[in-house]
Amino acid sequence: MSTFSGLGTALSSLIAQRQGLEVSGQNVANANTVGYTRQRATLSSLPASSVPSMFATSSGVGQGVFTSGFERMGDIFIDARLRTETSGAAYLQQIATSYTQLEDAVGEPGDTGLAAQLSNMWTAWSEASKSTEGTASRSVLLERSTAVVQQIATLYNGAQTQWNQTLTTTNSLVTQVNTTAANLADLNTRILAITNAGGSANELMDARDQLITQLSGLVGASARIQENGTVDVMVGGNALVNGSKVNTLEVTGAKTFDQAMAGGTVNIVWSKNGAGAGLDGGRVAGLLTVLAPPNAEGSGGMLTEAAAGYNALATQIHDQVNALHGDAYTEAGYATGTPAGDFFALDTSKPAALGLSVAITDPKDIGLAAAGAGALDGSVGDRLAALATDPTGPDASWSASVVQLGVRAASAGSRASVAEAARATSEAQQLAQTSVDTDEESINMLAYQRAYEGAARVLTAIDEMLDTLINRTGVVGR
Repeated sequence: MSTFSGLGTALSSLIAQRQGLEVSGQNVANANTVGYTRQRATLSSLPASSVPSMFATSSGVGQGVFTSGFERMGDIFIDARLRTETSGAAYLQQIATSYTQLEDAVGEPGDTGLAAQLSNMWTAWSEASKSTEGTASRSVLLERSTAVVQQIATLYNGAQTQWNQTLTTTNSLVTQVNTTAANLADLNTRILAITNAGGSANELMDARDQLITQLSGLVGASARIQENGTVDVMVGGNALVNGSKVNTLEVTGAKTFDQAMAGGTVNIVWSKNGAGAGLDGGRVAGLLTVLAPPNAEGSGGMLTEAAAGYNALATQIHDQVNALHGDAYTEAGYATGTPAGDFFALDTSKPAALGLSVAITDPKDIGLAAAGAGALDGSVGDRLAALATDPTGPDASWSASVVQLGVRAASAGSRASVAEAARATSEAQQLAQTSVDTDEESINMLAYQRAYEGAARVLTAIDEMLDTLINRTGVVGR
């Protein structure tokens, strides 16, 4: 080892400390950048020369330092846990949000809700039974009965509209998933090229990790890190992204609310073979749960189950009111012995909630008298008004439906809150691991600065030694 080798050692330190300082500067510059993972310059010592030589004068000291890499200070286990929590939280939050929208549409309890409309109708029956000769109370009864019919139809249409909007959102999110997957595959390609060339792709890896987390929130994706630095993204056990290749998803199945009510399902499948994607988390999986058809147990999709409930209520009102009104008599009908007939009509070509209507248009055609009780009798009206408190009546059925909806919505909201708290905890752990601490970076910068100054001092000392050898030796006797 020659005296000149000391220059190389000092130079290697200057280069390494400068690179470390640059990394600290990069960290500070991105202290507020979302998704940025702090980095560290990994310094490694250069060993002493191991080549034997007859006249070697090596002291066995190493030859300096070099930067062996730039390490991202992330934790793959924390990242994986965050993605799992993000998947579950997004799924439950979507269901809770949909329940909230459905509750808002139902509007119970409230002055304009169906319960209030039913109460007004039963009160109108009671009032009409007290003044059988007048038409004013009968007209009010027709108006309030029409209001009930319209309210049930409005509720059904609201569920249908929300279902259609949910399907539109599902299609949009699946398109977003495919676009994100394509971007991630492109990042895989770029990262592989950079790392193969010996470069650092840390910032691209940060961007890739953000996309993976987005996919976790959308379709419950997980990641598998490959030896070459690329990442495979898995959905339902199959690869959405495999290196630079993308397998896209698409939406199939029921396209309309009527198809869903008839048992049609909305499915997410792989475009290449039509096989089900098997989503087990993420917002899209939550949307599929909302879009599900009704079933016999009443545990199907919330919107189709709600619509089925509206249909059942419309049918119940039709049947129970007509059962009493069909045997009642108007004042004119009593004289001829002709019953009043149906009060409500039901168009079987439509869903019951939309097919229900008031069959009577003339207030005089409302039957209030019971057979044999006299033309001015109003006992049937009283019996119809009593349906308001009948435990098997429409009000009881509607109240039970509203309570059930409230319980399920509260449960969904509670589960979503717990899942979000778990996700937030995992996110905080990730940030604690990856975020930039400016105080720490300030200390690191001082350390690199002092080391740089020390290397410069060594360089100066060796320069003075060489100056002595070159310029001050061999001058004796001059």
